[in-house]
Amino acid sequence: MMNASKEYYVCSCFYTHNIFLQQYNIHVTYFEDDNRFLREWKQSLASKGCKSDDQIQKVLTQVKSEVARRKTLGEQFLERREKISENYTPLHPHIYKLKESYFTEEFLNIVQYAKSNTATLEELVKQLKSENAKEVYSFPVFTENFCQEFMEEISHFENTDLPKGRPNTMNNYGILLNELGFDEDFITPFRVEYLRPITGLLFPDWGGDCLNSHKAFIVKYKVGEDLALNYHYDNAEVTVNVSLGQDFAGGNLYFGDMRWVPLRDTECTEYEHRPTYGLLHRGQHMHGAMPITSGERYNLIIWMRSSYIRNEMCPMCGRKPTLVKTVGFGDGFTVDAPEVINLCSTL
Repeated sequence: MMNASKEYYVCSCFYTHNIFLQQYNIHVTYFEDDNRFLREWKQSLASKGCKSDDQIQKVLTQVKSEVARRKTLGEQFLERREKISENYTPLHPHIYKLKESYFTEEFLNIVQYAKSNTATLEELVKQLKSENAKEVYSFPVFTENFCQEFMEEISHFENTDLPKGRPNTMNNYGILLNELGFDEDFITPFRVEYLRPITGLLFPDWGGDCLNSHKAFIVKYKVGEDLALNYHYDNAEVTVNVSLGQDFAGGNLYFGDMRWVPLRDTECTEYEHRPTYGLLHRGQHMHGAMPITSGERYNLIIWMRSSYIRNEMCPMCGRKPTLVKTVGFGDGFTVDAPEVINLCSTL
């Protein structure tokens, strides 16, 4: 459960940075100044094919619309959550509360070992599959039966006319799980009781033992809808990506290097999704998804955040965060870094 006494924030860069223009495959910034935007981005946009005055104006309209959407996200979230809570009847109500029976025996054994007093990084890694990319690990997580029921629940909700918040500007299809009611009794205990013992050993330099908030969502890839995901990094310290399944072909993930490593110095490696398996990686590790060629694929994504880490530097703008109050977990920033440090030392 989220600590009711703790307030979470976003960095002010949320309203100015990392605005994705999908048609030109570029992230831009906008500071409420059209002339500044043109000075900073006109040449880069022209190199992507955005050259005419009409194209530029359409881009400006799109950028301003995205900024306006972000400024009202908290209010929109509360409105959608209330409507969903009052009007949605779940297909599988039992899956909204996490149970150990949803996990594979192998995953439970990994968690049990990670929680033990004798656990070491070296021995834990032996129980996981180390992928070709550095510090990327895979392992079975959920049972096939649970994955099937989870996908049925998401599809059932998608087929209603209730409002739906989408995960981000790079995913046009998918579901924010906090709006659907999965946060308190499913995602939070999953993060705290099962994933954090593992991430604490794997990613200590990224606050792996102090991941105290998250953003959880479902992404869906299907021919005729979202096919792929552009090269990017996550607004997270650690990410878990679980393939829930369905029949699909293609759509492999590819990993480069950390976001500060120049692309010219980067060699990419691929990872093939396996239903029921999860993938753990550092959020700042650049990655993307290749186009799906048939069928459809559902993935559970959890961006796990450590205020102890991000209070020092915002991962999206690379500066000390300027905090703006918001609802829920926001982007995982807090104003009480000393308290968070003390909490981490006791975990």
